[in-house]
Amino acid sequence: MIYHPVVDRFAMPIPLDPWSAALFVALFVAAALVTARRPAYGLCGLVVAMPFALYREVLGTTVTLPKVVLLGVLLGLTTYAGGANRLRDRPMPLLLSVLAIYLAITALSVVDAVHRGATARETLKLVEYAALFIAAYLCFRLDGDDRAIAGAIAVAAILVSLSALAQEIVGAPSGLYVGKAIVPRIAGVLEGPNQLAGYFQIAIATLGAWALARRSMLNDVALGLATCADVLTFSRAGLFGLAIVGAILLVAGGRAAARALRPAYIGLIAGIGVVGWWAVYAHTVNVLRVSLESSAYAGGVGNRGELWGAAWRMWLRHPLLGVGAGNYELELPRYGVFGVRTHANSWFLQSLAEGGIALFAATLALIAAIVATFARNFRRDLGSPWVLAAFAASVALVLHQVADYLVFYPKVGGAWWLLLGIGAAAIARRRQQA
Repeated sequence: MIYHPVVDRFAMPIPLDPWSAALFVALFVAAALVTARRPAYGLCGLVVAMPFALYREVLGTTVTLPKVVLLGVLLGLTTYAGGANRLRDRPMPLLLSVLAIYLAITALSVVDAVHRGATARETLKLVEYAALFIAAYLCFRLDGDDRAIAGAIAVAAILVSLSALAQEIVGAPSGLYVGKAIVPRIAGVLEGPNQLAGYFQIAIATLGAWALARRSMLNDVALGLATCADVLTFSRAGLFGLAIVGAILLVAGGRAAARALRPAYIGLIAGIGVVGWWAVYAHTVNVLRVSLESSAYAGGVGNRGELWGAAWRMWLRHPLLGVGAGNYELELPRYGVFGVRTHANSWFLQSLAEGGIALFAATLALIAAIVATFARNFRRDLGSPWVLAAFAASVALVLHQVADYLVFYPKVGGAWWLLLGIGAAAIARRRQQA
């Protein structure tokens, strides 16, 4: 048996069959019943389902586990009279307003879109994010069971970490080509290593915030595994984001943070040890990718130089509303990039290309509202790890997405909006108690 560090994977649409349809129906009913009984348990189901899609195609659209569970949770929430009135509590009006503006401008970008179906899909994705945000907020407002939700996040992080670390043995979906050596870049159940790094920024921010507040064996194991797997993505922007999360947690935790975050240090050392082994295998420390040069192998998705240049040219030609949400990857050949179909590898340039100056401004407003909301309440020391986690994850993700476009992927974007919903609910609950 020959070891293959990189195993090519081809995405093939899988039609909805009777067995998967039965599973989806069962999960929908279970999510609705559980949420009607305990909203926190419905939120736990969303957290665990988010990274596991089980894509199935039906009638031109894709059905996934998170979508099915989300619909069940929303149905279960309708059993609580007056629950929607809680959306009026601060900070929800501000966050919902900027999200609605962002969604509206995304939909409006269809004006200059050549591929209007792609714009419709991107708009519906934002509707899904808004629904996740509202569902997480209402679930936690109605049933603030910290232990159950924190435990669900730890379980999800462990499962995702194990799926990724297994690829060190069975082969990863992409790799670093260093001379004649090939070093795997693990991704697990996520779409790629950069996306996995983004997911871990959310998970590690949450696990680390809870380690400062209340340690548990489950949380420690999840924190160590997630940190180790994050290092082995070889994502430079991802490691930068991880450093941002760590710095915020250390500042917030003070002297106690050094001991509370010990599992993360162990995971970091273990990850660096594996990186060292790959450096020996490749006979070069260049495997660490300490320079800003691109890898010799771009994975068939181009490099940032040509992708950023194409985004800039799209904006110059369509300055107000861009080429239309979801159209960037389809319009690349018109702007000099051939044989490539991907996003712009930058949230900011993607918004500028697809929605023009209008969507770019809406993106900045959305980010400013989110970061300011959690920064302000974090400074006021509301005493909730959820607020600290939402602040740390948001800062890291925003900075990471200067060089990556992570919210394009529902497994990352959905996880972020779930955390934002929980954090907003924690603020509202503390205001009510005060």
